[in-house]
Amino acid sequence: MTDTLVLETEHLTKRYGPQLIAVHDLDLRVRRGEVYGFLGPNGAGKTTTLRMLLGLIAPTSGTASILGSAPGSPEALAHIGALVEGFGFYPYLSGRRNLQVVARYAGVPAARVDGALDQVGLAARGGDAFKGYSLGMKQRLGLAAALLKDPALLILDEPTNGLDPEGMADMRALIRQLGRGERSVVLSSHLLGEVEQICDRVGVIQKGRLVVEGTVADLRGQAGLLVRTDSPARAREILATMAGVGPVAEVDGALRLTADPSRAAEINRRLVEGGVAVSELRPAERSLEEAFLQLTQPEGGVAR
Repeated sequence: MTDTLVLETEHLTKRYGPQLIAVHDLDLRVRRGEVYGFLGPNGAGKTTTLRMLLGLIAPTSGTASILGSAPGSPEALAHIGALVEGFGFYPYLSGRRNLQVVARYAGVPAARVDGALDQVGLAARGGDAFKGYSLGMKQRLGLAAALLKDPALLILDEPTNGLDPEGMADMRALIRQLGRGERSVVLSSHLLGEVEQICDRVGVIQKGRLVVEGTVADLRGQAGLLVRTDSPARAREILATMAGVGPVAEVDGALRLTADPSRAAEINRRLVEGGVAVSELRPAERSLEEAFLQLTQPEGGVAR
């Protein structure tokens, strides 16, 4: 991964009428060679943002630059592959024939079709009609279409939507492979496990606003300790008197505290001396799910 930006927005905003602000004042930075997770609950404004970046809809205000060009410009689209909002394939044509049609309209050699099918694991089924494909195969064909231009930037909107667990695992592995080297991938998703396993950096959007951006480790925050006891109130009192022990939160009946894990023995001793029986004490860090829920608590209306 390098510091060269392949995608940059400044104050990007999309309004629908006077009431609904779907995307508000959005600043994104995606670097060359990274898989960037665009994370948010359903209706947060993710798809609207991607449609603006692809030139499918115009922003109300703000600017965006993709690979040094304007969204939707021929210069930008020549180096972008995208899978956004479902499929546009002919049901009675084969997967291979569908890709040949896409290649013709994209202005790329038809010779790339078989390579794209092989890249997504559909080489053996390329002659089958699209209508007979499973949902996972349809997703793979959509990804193959996005790869025909050998793009520098891939934009994928919920690529594992509707897949069974095996299909999701296969798609994650494929995206990880595609995100190697100089190619950048923007992955829009509301699935935390997907983002955690694939992405180098993450931006979290809520109600059209970017609320945080950083690595998965950044979002999780500091490591700490998890303490389970039958006297949580007394344990809180004791922990509050200890220097260097941060905020204490209750999680699933246990106490999670910000403290260096090397202090576990000291904390255990102090609790036992204070009359608190400790049944569990182990290192713990905030999960991505906890971080996400804290960042995206609903506060009224929802952008779409």
